[in-house]
Amino acid sequence: MQRSATRKRVAVTGASGLIGSALVRSLRADGHDVLRLVRRPARTADEVEWDPKRLYVDAAGLVGVDAVVHLAGAGVGERRWNEAYKKEIRDSRVLGTTAIAQALASLAAPPEALVCGTALGWYGDTGTRAVDESAPAGTGFLPSVCVEWEAAAAPAEEAGIRVTYARTGLVVAREGGAWGRLFPVFRAGLGGRMGDGRQYWSYISLHDEVAALRHLVDTPSLSGPVNLTAPDPVTNREVTAAMGRVLHRPTLFTVPAPALKAVLGDFAADVLGSQRVLPGRLLETGFDFAFPTIDDSIRAALR
Repeated sequence: MQRSATRKRVAVTGASGLIGSALVRSLRADGHDVLRLVRRPARTADEVEWDPKRLYVDAAGLVGVDAVVHLAGAGVGERRWNEAYKKEIRDSRVLGTTAIAQALASLAAPPEALVCGTALGWYGDTGTRAVDESAPAGTGFLPSVCVEWEAAAAPAEEAGIRVTYARTGLVVAREGGAWGRLFPVFRAGLGGRMGDGRQYWSYISLHDEVAALRHLVDTPSLSGPVNLTAPDPVTNREVTAAMGRVLHRPTLFTVPAPALKAVLGDFAADVLGSQRVLPGRLLETGFDFAFPTIDDSIRAALR
């Protein structure tokens, strides 16, 4: 992927998270100006205050930005799901996106683009069926959240801003996220498949995730949903084998479905569910994956 030669001013929510912090580093390394939205009074010139729960954004701090990448939201795998945490997951996404979209729409000169990070949860359980961006929303909690989440960006679209929905898969990284918790388990030789291991996992390396987000910022023809996932989804059984190969560890253990349900609550249904999602629009617009296979992605995370 070619980098934009034009210096840009980009605002990022979720800038302290796994993906956001990597994106900020990448943008700054290439000479772009980055503003980080923070949930406290701004302390430096590169910070903008916001409070998604109050639908508040210091819109004056966003004057002059060329693009906004909105990545903030409560982690779906951070805690056991109960009704209270499911509400937090939903509110953090829908209220946060509403706040950002309304703030951008209020500007006299809105930015060119809003890249709104959403999730492959939109599609629900696809089984062995491969789907791309043309597929409808699935059923269940996460699909319903994703539908509300993307709809919340409507004020930005109505203001003429190009809005792209970055539906991200499982990010392969050591530093955090769901995969970050897998590495220590597999290094200890305790890794294994989850349930029957036949469920598809649609993954993407952290490097390619950041590059894809930048591709969405820099590609004027891209709006609407774009799947951020490697081109060849694999089953949990294949992920398990790849982790064993790359880390040179046995993968004899299995985590039975009842045990996952006891530990994860309602989230277990999504861990055991299958999502075989393809990055149709990324490939159509010339995006080049640096780490297209599961082995490549795992090795990249270890470097």
